[in-house]
Amino acid sequence: MINFEEELKKFQPSLEIGEATEAIYNQDLTDMADLMVQIIKEHEEQESDTRR
Repeated sequence: MINFEEELKKFQPSLEIGEATEAIYNQDLTDMADLMVQIIKEHEEQESDTRR
């Protein structure tokens, strides 16, 4: 039977993953929530412009 506690203690992430994680966290990325908010604002602006 596998002892998960022991295996977790031995775990070392690969260097590539560590580098990728660092690169991702150091960038200001737009997530889906930000995109949805932007799309809704643009849609509301377009609707208010067409009503004038």
